[in-house]
Amino acid sequence: MKILGAVLILVATSWAGLEAARHFTERTRQLRQLKVALQSLEAEIMYGHMPLADAAKNIAGQLDKPLNWFFEEFATKLRKAEESVKEAWNSSLDEIWKNTALKKAELEILKQFGETLGQHDRSTQQKHIILALTHLEREELDARDRQAKYEKMVKSLGILTGLLLVILLM
Repeated sequence: MKILGAVLILVATSWAGLEAARHFTERTRQLRQLKVALQSLEAEIMYGHMPLADAAKNIAGQLDKPLNWFFEEFATKLRKAEESVKEAWNSSLDEIWKNTALKKAELEILKQFGETLGQHDRSTQQKHIILALTHLEREELDARDRQAKYEKMVKSLGILTGLLLVILLM
């Protein structure tokens, strides 16, 4: 019975450590996807001359969850035309944000970008996309740095915490 309890404790703490480490990996992956999405949006605006709702729907098809939910929601809100582009962007962000691994800094970058979306001509819009991409690049570097520093440590900490509890309880 003690061995079964020890195994359960070890599995639970190891799982917690792996789950915490997954958050670091997910943030980096989602930032990369977000940059690809904005680059695709730039291409659609500059070269495809596609309406924003159609571009968002196409981008949603290229992404994984949860970021594809954001672009699907944004496209749906634009098609309904009940909100301005800025309001649709911000409300879509607010709805899916809790499902992402992204931090508040990325939310602010995207909200600032949403302020300019659909407000300017193509060349000015391209400059705003490039600015947002630059900020996201900086955040991605920070995320990679944090992932390299803390991911392995958090995994090990989960396992070692389980071992400590098992030793203390035996």
